[in-house]
Amino acid sequence: MMSTLSPKEIIAAIKSKHADIKQVLFVGCGASMSDLYPAYYFILHEANDLQTAIITGNEFNYDAPKNVGPQTIVITASLGGTTPESVEATKNAVKWGANVVTLSHNPDAPIVAAAEYSIVHGFEESYSAKVQKMTLALKLAVEIKQQFEGYDYYDEAQKGFDGIYGLIDEQVQHVGPEAKKFGELYKNDSTIHVLASGATWGAGYATGSFLFEEMQWITAPVHNSGEYFHGPFELTEKDAPYLLFANDGSTRPMDMRALTFLQRFDAKITLVDAKDFGLKDVAGPHVIDYFNPMLLTGVFRAYAEELAAQRNHPLSKRRYMWKLTY
Repeated sequence: MMSTLSPKEIIAAIKSKHADIKQVLFVGCGASMSDLYPAYYFILHEANDLQTAIITGNEFNYDAPKNVGPQTIVITASLGGTTPESVEATKNAVKWGANVVTLSHNPDAPIVAAAEYSIVHGFEESYSAKVQKMTLALKLAVEIKQQFEGYDYYDEAQKGFDGIYGLIDEQVQHVGPEAKKFGELYKNDSTIHVLASGATWGAGYATGSFLFEEMQWITAPVHNSGEYFHGPFELTEKDAPYLLFANDGSTRPMDMRALTFLQRFDAKITLVDAKDFGLKDVAGPHVIDYFNPMLLTGVFRAYAEELAAQRNHPLSKRRYMWKLTY
């Protein structure tokens, strides 16, 4: 069913029918699942009583939580709206009685037709448009918290939403030299280790699994900056290639600890740091954690494009996707 409602209106509509919501599930595949991560992280960290989980599409289809029903909000996403596992998950969530919201770039997509509520977002228009799905999912999460439990920092979050797109498009204009340096430094590497933390972990996962592995065929282990010290740091040595996303907010000490260790052993490091891009100018101290992934994802896209150019390997190039039945 096509919906033209805003996130605020969608959650109000759900509450009018089900004031006793108990859990919020985020379901998707690939980059779309990663785009749902900040919203999941927000509910996990800010909710008083609401339960939450993030689940990949087919795991939801084959082994969904037993309590999915009218007291559940399920938020799904698919860029083109045709990912079979995500479409099926949306249909299943509706069938099981959940309140289902989907996000897609395609208003005519099967996933939009399957959901009770939908939000159509941009993508191609700008660097900030690349993170509209992620941002709108977070908007839904903020509305869920506000309308079902109350949120002391709701207005602070709205200021962040009002400023994040402009900040991304402004800052990406200044990263050309660093992006070019990144492409030149890493163009011959067959592995790039990715580190991230907090709400940005999903952005790190997307960078490794999709920008590097899917789009560049570069092996890219992804680790939480804190978990790095519990095994993966054994691979750190001189000139080993690393990308570190650094947050401005609660988990920054974890990122800086990882950076110090990487520098200690002369690894090849690219640091993409939210502090360098002025995130605090648009996101206040109580909500800044949740806006890091939008900023870092939007800005890093320029780095990924430069890497693709240096390797003469377009981001759209695939070996199997769109070519085989699997």
